[in-house]
Amino acid sequence: MFAFKKKYFLIIESIKDINLRNIKKHNKYSIIYRNKQYKENFNELLKFRKECRLKIIDFYVANNIKLSIQLNSDGIYLSSYNKIFSILNIKRFNFKIIGSAHNYKEIFLKMKQGCSCIFLSKLFLVDYNLKAPFLDVIKFNNYSNSIQGKLAPLGGIKISNLNKLKIVDCDSFAVLSGVKKKPAIIDRLF
Repeated sequence: MFAFKKKYFLIIESIKDINLRNIKKHNKYSIIYRNKQYKENFNELLKFRKECRLKIIDFYVANNIKLSIQLNSDGIYLSSYNKIFSILNIKRFNFKIIGSAHNYKEIFLKMKQGCSCIFLSKLFLVDYNLKAPFLDVIKFNNYSNSIQGKLAPLGGIKISNLNKLKIVDCDSFAVLSGVKKKPAIIDRLF
């Protein structure tokens, strides 16, 4: 059994991390392009963006307004460390704004920045830092009930705990490391 949600956000660091041909359902997936390490070929990015548009997949660019405008993306993703308010000037481009946060202070900052969806991190224990704190289902649901905006879980979501998402109070969730390191979770989503 699987926890069905209205929307799945897949965070990728390279366009090679995901094969769009595997996505069968339209208008259910969003891809967040978050490239920090190396520069992708702009023409390949543009081709990837057009492929997303044909499959009706929302495409967001992380923290890069200029690239968002050049690619004519659906929106922009503001990571938790992005605390600037000049981002509000992009509303004239009809971009959707989504963001991520770790606590109440960051959640309210993202709400002031105009985010329609906020990823609250970390829902579960993550493999890369076993000592890092995480929320778990009850604490996430408390956050979700006290915040009027839409919260979505992020962090530690893998095959072994996908079914726990049934009891999480949200209509979407985001997967970061599961996209690249554990492609089995992607097969399960598709």
